[in-house]
Formats: sequence, structure tokens, C-alpha cells
Amino acid sequence: MDAPAPGSGEAPQDPFALHHSASAVLDDHGRVVGWSERAQEHLGYPPEEVLGRVASEFLFDPGDREAVVDAAAACERDGGWSGILPVLHRSGRRVDLGFRARAVIRAGSAREWFLVVAPAEEVLRWETDRSVLDGLFRRSPIGLSVHAPDLSVLRINRALARFTQLSAAEIRGRRIGDFLIGPDVKTIETRLRRVLETGAPLIFTEQPCRLRSDPDHERVVSVSAFRMQAPSGRILGVTQLVEDVTDRYRARRRLALLNRASTSIGTTLDLGQTTRELAEVAVPDLADAVSVDLLESVARGEEPAREAGGPVRRMAVQSVVAEALQVMYSAGEVFRFDPRTSHARCLAEQKSILEPVLRTSPGWYFQDQERRRRALGLAAHSLIVVPLTARGVLLGLLSLWRAERPEPFEEDDLTLAEEFAARAALCIDNARRYTQQHQAALTLQRSLLPQALPEYSAVEVSHLYLPADPATGVGGDWFDVIPLSGARVALVVGDVVGHGLHAAATMGRLRTAVHTLAGLDYAPDEVLSHLDDLVNRLAAEQGPADGHARGEQIVGATCLYAVYDPTSRRCTLARAGHVPPVVVTSDGTVGVPDLPEGPPLGLGALPFESAELELAEGSLLALYTDGLVEARGLDLDEGLSRLREVLSRPGRSLEETCTDVQSALLPDHPPDDVALLLARTRVLAPEQIASWELPAEPTAAARARRLTETTLTGWGLGELAFTAELVVSELVTNAYRYGGGTPLTLRFIRDRSLVCEVSDSSSTAPHLRRARTTDEGGRGLFLVAQLTERWGTRYTRDGKTVWTEFPLATTAEGDSAAAEDLVLNR
Repeated sequence: MDAPAPGSGEAPQDPFALHHSASAVLDDHGRVVGWSERAQEHLGYPPEEVLGRVASEFLFDPGDREAVVDAAAACERDGGWSGILPVLHRSGRRVDLGFRARAVIRAGSAREWFLVVAPAEEVLRWETDRSVLDGLFRRSPIGLSVHAPDLSVLRINRALARFTQLSAAEIRGRRIGDFLIGPDVKTIETRLRRVLETGAPLIFTEQPCRLRSDPDHERVVSVSAFRMQAPSGRILGVTQLVEDVTDRYRARRRLALLNRASTSIGTTLDLGQTTRELAEVAVPDLADAVSVDLLESVARGEEPAREAGGPVRRMAVQSVVAEALQVMYSAGEVFRFDPRTSHARCLAEQKSILEPVLRTSPGWYFQDQERRRRALGLAAHSLIVVPLTARGVLLGLLSLWRAERPEPFEEDDLTLAEEFAARAALCIDNARRYTQQHQAALTLQRSLLPQALPEYSAVEVSHLYLPADPATGVGGDWFDVIPLSGARVALVVGDVVGHGLHAAATMGRLRTAVHTLAGLDYAPDEVLSHLDDLVNRLAAEQGPADGHARGEQIVGATCLYAVYDPTSRRCTLARAGHVPPVVVTSDGTVGVPDLPEGPPLGLGALPFESAELELAEGSLLALYTDGLVEARGLDLDEGLSRLREVLSRPGRSLEETCTDVQSALLPDHPPDDVALLLARTRVLAPEQIASWELPAEPTAAARARRLTETTLTGWGLGELAFTAELVVSELVTNAYRYGGGTPLTLRFIRDRSLVCEVSDSSSTAPHLRRARTTDEGGRGLFLVAQLTERWGTRYTRDGKTVWTEFPLATTAEGDSAAAEDLVLNR
């Protein structure tokens, strides 16, 4: 039988096997007395040419005689020898052969030498294979086990014996389950049986396992296995190679966990979401239960408290054990750590704490005793507490527990926890800073825009406001509803160029100016003229900032200003470069009134003009910014058409209409600021209004007092009569003296307050002054200011109106007493 070719991959056979090797027999004098056919094949000598001859005389070159003598001496000394010698072929060429020589005792104590010979190349390969096999069982660092077809252990090497902490003799004949525990046994045996059945090898398959001799520590091994079978095909068993890759596996797991932490934590700037992401990353790869606690000031988005002993808020909790969630503080709870606990020490020292065995930890002992008892009942046995610090600031702490996993936390686990806690802390601080800025922006928004509109007699209102930048929560658009004298109301919508805080700051200044101008009772076109001057001044004040060019500063705005009077149903409007309003009449007709379009504020160009509309009771007036009708890439006409269609739908409240407008016209994230103000008009009933024209004569004041008393008594407001008569007398007297001799008008409006108005043709403004003790007059307007809730002057095309308001809730006794005191003092 020929030996397998080198590199063929077939298992080499013993070159000295009798059926394969050549053999010869020498007597005690070195003569050949036996010669096999294989010997003739290797050396070319037939038996008749060698039998009886001394082997050293023809088989060996004289130059190799020393090696032959040494081999013969070893045979004499040891009773045998093996090695390689050069031999002469019959053709004269040298052939290297491997020899095995053993002494054989014949009858009569005669001694012969039995030689087994094989080609040296085969012998060397065989010895190499035997050396490899010996190395696998004696010196290899990788474990090796040989199993019978029933998976009982036939043999293991020394490396596997060290891994299992059992000797080879103790394991021989036993099964895998005798030295491994848990479900790992079934997994390994299933895989080995598959190798036996299919012949497909198992290659570098990682498998967790726990030894019965050390059940508290989980190991990870890499297993490769192949089926053993005889040349005849009979299955002999399976051999598996086992390498302990626990350290490599943990290093890879740590790297994977850090990579996952870097991609999974901080996906948003929401503080709660960021802490939940931190907890989800740590469970179950590192811990069985995790909690994230932040200092209460940090959780509110404020600057961290300097002292670490204050309250903390539980932001996130995660556990593989459902019962643990009943023991741990829930997310949102605010509490304090006992100063003697490991958690308090972690916060105070800003150092990580490792408690491998909780039962012996003094810091654990001082926890809430009931929670401690229940936690130990859930087999919690190991703890890590890591401070969350970023940019040198303490934010909170991360707590990790183990219960399901039996091995305690180690230093490597602490290092890993510190690494991804450091990354998470930076994300948490970014979220805190964003929360702080966002809350500041929301505070700014609340201060710049009306949050809850009060009830008005003139209109019912609802609004929608959406900034383009949700991060800041504010923008350049604004709206307002401003009560005016005579039960009127001003409706305002404006749009400052740009977005964000710069636009919001400018918007706030404009809104303040609008309130001031409205308080002066300017007409809509005059209000816009004053705003135009203000925007020009703001543009002049804004120099290049932060490296930006002047052209990038906020220097323009648009505005629509309307005044509605519920006594006359008239609405006066003026616009400065703003989109026109939409009017829905009480019968459902939708239209866009033709208003003069003035230039945007800040251009200082053409003057502004007003237009007047008469609105039936129940009409809907929609004021909005261009971000509403151009949000979906529509042009102005398309957006207006869609807005008109939504507003024409009957039978809905104003709040429902705002919601429908948002759904129909706006995407989830509008690219521009959006403001919408809806106002449904109301009309004061005729019985709420009383008006008279009085001639400019000395008796006008007396007649006005009689009309006042009669009217207020008829309205059930007799307790205000004395006070109102006094005020009316002063106003009518002034109108008579300074009104130019033309008739004057007295009007009362009974609304949420009692409004008294006196109108004349003069444009001279009355002035409040403090009269000296020697003056005979000059105290009239001072008296008016003291007896009324508010008073003021507004100008019309025909002159001016001086108005006052009396609160209806004031008692008659209080009014009368105050009026009498003032009269006496006067």
C-alpha cells in the first residue's frame, strides 16, 4: 500500500506497519538471514544476492561507516535502535531510510536483529504528525476533547483539564453535563450530535458556559468540532477544540456597547428621552437593572446646584426583572439619598463606587430598609454607582445592579460603566442646556404674546401661533387684541422679517409700541405711520453684529391693524405690506375686502390709508400672516382660496376652525412663522346705549346731569348716579367753555363697565394739572381722574371725545363717599 502524497490532506499511515514497510533479519554477526519483498522494492537487491552476506559490506558507503557503528553500538547497549541511515541502492545511488532495530532471541540463546525499514521521508512525516498529536494533548493552549459516538469523553488534553479544573482521568468516560451546568450543556451536545450526523464541521462557534466547579462566573468559549471516522467509513466519534475567549468576548462586547452608546444616546435634545436612552443601553448587556437620577435643578433645565446633598429626580429606570420596578423609585419621583449610602458618597465625592457584594456593603445597609429587604429578595447582589459629570459639573448619577447574572461586577465593568456614563453625561448636559434655552425662549414667548385672551363684548376671539423654529419657540410673527375706549377693540397681526430670537425681540418692541399707540386712540393709519418711524429707528440702531453684514439685520415688518366698534358695527382697517384679511359674513359669504396696501414698515415711503367696513353681527374676521397661506409651497392666491374654503364651513367653534385651518394649510413643521387671529363680531343692543346732542349753552351741564340721573336709574345703576353726574358736569362744562360754541354730544354705554363720553368739535386736548390752593379752578380733570377707573381722549375727523369708565362692581356707598370727599376738598 502506497503512502499518501505529501499535502494530500489524508491521514498518514505508520510507515513501519508490517503490511507497508520493508523488513530484514541479521544474525549476531551482521549477516543477512532474512529479506522481504518490500526490501527488494526499496533497495533493488533480490534475496539471493544478499542472504548470507554481511550487510555493512554492501549496504553502506564506507564514508557512513561511523554512523553505522554508532547505531550498532546503541543496539548492543539498549537492545534496539531507531533512526535514519543512508543506504546504497543496488544501482549505486544513496537512499535515506528510516530504521527500527530490535533484538530477537532464538532457541539456544541465539540472538538476531529484526529490522523494519521505511523511506525516510515517510518516517519524518510520521514523526511530525505524532509530534503534532502529542503537542495537542500535552502542550497546546487550546482545549481538545475526544468523544465517543454517545458523546462520552474518551480523552482530553491538558489545556481542557486546566479549564474544567478536573484531571483527564476524572473526566474520561463522563459526559459534558458532569462538569458544565445550565442550558449550555444542551446547546453544546445538540451541536456535537449535528456534527456526528451530518459530518459538517463546527467552526469557531462562540458559546457561553458555566463550570460546576465555578458556577458564579460565566465563561465564553469558541468551539470547533469535526467528525472522526475510520478509513472504512465507520464513525468513531467527534473531536472538539475549545478555546477560552472570555476576555476577547468581553473586550468586543465593551467596544460594541460603547459604539451603541455613542449612536443611541443623545438622539434628541429632550432630557427625559436622553436619560431613558442611557438606561436602555446599559440593560441587559452590562446590568440587570439601571436607574438614572439627576439633580433636581438639572432636571428642571437649570444650572446644577453647587451642593450635592440636595434632592434628586429619578429620570429613567430599566430592568430585566419586572418585580424590580416595584422596588425601585419610579421615573419622576423626587427624593434624597441618605448621607451614609454609597449613592450619597458618590455624589459628594464625585467618584465611582463599586460594591461587588451588596450584603457586606455598609453603604447599602443604610438604604431604605424596606426597599433593601425587597431588593435582596430579588437576588440583587452587586452594585456600581457612577457620577454623571460633564464639563466639570456634576449632573447626577447612574446606578447599575446585578441580580439575574450571578457574577458580581468587576473593575472592568466599572471602567466600562464610567466610559459610557461620560459620553452620556455630555449628551445629558447638552439636553439640559437646550432645555434651559428652550424654557428661556418659552418665557420670552409668554412675555411677548398674549397667552389667554380675555372675554370681550365686541368680539369672540381665538388664535393659532406656530413659530418656524421649534427649538426657540418664538418667532417674528405676533397677534394682539387690545381693548379700546367706547367698548371698541383693536385687532392686530404683524410679521417681522426673519425668525428666532432676533425677530422675536424686534416683535416685542413693536408689540409694545402698538399697545402704546392704541392707548392713545390713534386711527389705524396713524398707528402704522408711527410704527414705520419706529422700525426705521430700530434699523438705524442695529449695527453689524457677530460678523454679519448690516443687510442681514432685521429692518422690516408688515402689519394689519383693525379697530371694530360694536356700537356702530363698523370696522376700520389699515395694512402695511401685509396680506389682506378674510371676512365671512353671517350668511356664510366669504370675501377678501379691497384694502389699500401700504408699504411694509421700515421703508418710509408712501403714507398709509384706512378703509372702513360695516360688519353684520356674527361676521368672522380672519387676520393672519403669510406663513399660513404659503406654507405648502402655494402662491398667495392658492393659499387664500384654500383658507376661504376652510373658513366657509359652518357650525363650528372658533377653536375648531383654527384646528381645521392648521390641518388643511400647514405641514407638520411649517417653514415660516404662522399667526392666525379669528374674531367673530358682536353688536351692543340699543338698550345698552344712550346718546344726546346738547346745545352749547350755560344750561348744558344741568341738563346733562338730569339725563345722567334718569338714564342710570333706568339701568338700575342709581348708586352711580351722584358720581357720574359729577363727572358729566365737569366734562360738559369743559366742552362748553373750550368747544368753540358748537353742539356737543353726551353718550353712555352700559357694558362690562359704564362708559361716559362727551364729544365736541374742538381738537384741543385737555390736560390734567394740580391746582394751587389759591386757584379758583383747574381741578375738574383731577376730579374726573379720581372718580373714574380710566379716562382719556380720542380724536375724530370732527373733533375729539373725552371718555371715562366706571367699574360696575363698585358699591354705591363707596362711590358716593369718594365723590363727596372730593367735592368738599375741592
